[in-house]
Amino acid sequence: MALNSLSPPKIKTISFLDSSKSNYNLNLLKLPGGFAFKKKDFGASGGKKIQCSVQPPPPAWPGRAVAEPGYKTWEGQKPISIVGSTGSIGTQTLDIVAENPDKFRVVALAAGSNVTLLADQVKTFKPQLVSVRNESLVNELKEALSDVDDKPEIIPGEQGVVEVARHSDAVTVVTGIVGCAGLKPTVAAIEAGKDIALANKETLIAGGPFVLPLAHKHKVKILPADSEHSAIFQCIQGLPEGALRRIILTASGGAFRDWPVEKLKEVKVADALKHPNWNMGKKITVDSATLFNKGLEVIEAHYLFGAEYDNIDIVIHPQSIIHSMVETQDSSVLAQLGWPDMRLPILYTLSWPDRISCSEITWPRLDLCKLGSLTFKTPDNVKYPSMDLAYAAGRAGGTMTGVLSAANEKAVELFIDEKISYLDIFKVVELTCAKHQAELVTSPSLDEIIHYDLWARDYAASFQNSLGLSPALV
Repeated sequence: MALNSLSPPKIKTISFLDSSKSNYNLNLLKLPGGFAFKKKDFGASGGKKIQCSVQPPPPAWPGRAVAEPGYKTWEGQKPISIVGSTGSIGTQTLDIVAENPDKFRVVALAAGSNVTLLADQVKTFKPQLVSVRNESLVNELKEALSDVDDKPEIIPGEQGVVEVARHSDAVTVVTGIVGCAGLKPTVAAIEAGKDIALANKETLIAGGPFVLPLAHKHKVKILPADSEHSAIFQCIQGLPEGALRRIILTASGGAFRDWPVEKLKEVKVADALKHPNWNMGKKITVDSATLFNKGLEVIEAHYLFGAEYDNIDIVIHPQSIIHSMVETQDSSVLAQLGWPDMRLPILYTLSWPDRISCSEITWPRLDLCKLGSLTFKTPDNVKYPSMDLAYAAGRAGGTMTGVLSAANEKAVELFIDEKISYLDIFKVVELTCAKHQAELVTSPSLDEIIHYDLWARDYAASFQNSLGLSPALV
C-alpha cells in the first residue's frame, strides 16, 4: 500500500532495512489529475466523489507579521488562561508569569490529572477558574484547596477545559494540552475572541482547514509557541507583502543522526529516548529521532505562513542554536538564534508585538564565540522516511494531515510499549494514511476532524508485530 502525493511529478521509492528478513519499500506516487477520494457518509453529502482542493485555508500569517493599527498592547498585567497548566508548556508559562508579575496574571487554569501540582499552581497564581479534566479527581482537588481563602470556581471534565479556554477576562489562551483534546477548547477560545498562544500542534495539523477560517472570522491572532515556528514568526516581522520566498526549518537530527541506516533495525526504546540536545517527554523525543516532529512542523508552517510545500525545507543543525530561517525574494536569509530554551517562544506569544526585558541570570545572552561553530547537513530521506510521508499528507490536505499525526502518535506509543519495532513506526503511519485515502475529507467539520483522529488511532493500534503489520482481527 502506498501513500499518494500530488508532487513531485515522478515516482520516488525509499528502501531501507527494517529487519533481518526483508526490506521496507515506501512508494510515494504522483497520480495524473490529482486525487479523488470517496467522502465518508456524515449526512446528505455522504458517498460523493470529491476532489482535493487546490485552495488551502487562509494562513494565520501570510508571509509577514504586522500588528494592525490599534492592536492593543498591555501596560499592566495581561490576563491569560492556560490549558494544560501542569504539562511542560504550562509550567514554563507559569515560570514566565512568576518572573514577570507586573506583566501577566493568570485568570484560569486547566489540567488533566496532576491534582497535586494543579493545587500548588492555584495557591501561587490565584486563578478565578480551575478545571481538572479527570472528573473523578474533583473531590481530591477540593480537598487540596481546602485551606485556600479565595477558592476558585471548579468545573470538571471537558466542559471545564472549554470554560477555561473562553474565560471572559482572558486576552490570550496558552494551548499546551496534547493531541486532539486541545481542539475543542482552542475552537471555543477563538469563538470567544481570544488570541491563541499555540503549543498544540493538532490545532493546525489536524484542524487547520476548520480552525484558520474561524480565526479569520473572529479576527483572532494565532501566535506560535514552539521554537521553530516562533523563529519564523520573528523573522517575518515587518516583511513587505510577497517578500517571503522560502522557509527553512532546522532539526537537531535526534538520537540517530549519526547512526548508519543499516543499524536502525537494532534500535531499542532506550536508544530513541537519548536526545542529544533537549530534555523532553518520551513522545516528542521519539518524534525527534524519526524526524516526524519536523514533518509535522512542515505542515504546521504551511498553515501558519501560507508557504507552498515546495518552498519549505528541512536542514539538520546539530547545535540547535538557529531555530529556523526564512529566505526572502532577493535571496537574503534571516535567522533567529538563541539557546535551546522553550521559554523564549512562549514569552514572545504572550508579549507580541512588544519585547520584554529579561534577567540575564535566568535568560543568559547567546555567546557565539563560545559556541565556536554552527554546522548543517541535508537530512537523509532513507533514514527519515517520515519527511516524505509528511509532505505527501500535507499535499493531500484535508483530514489526511490529522490522520498522519494521530497514526504517528499511536505508533510511537506502541513502540514505547515495545509492541512494534522502531522502523515499524513508519509502516504503521504509511498504512494508516493509505487506508484513509478512500475517505479523505478536504474541507472537514470539527466533528469530522475528531472522528478521523480517533479512527486513525484505532486503525494504527490494530497492527501487530507478530502479524507482520497486517491489521489484527478485532
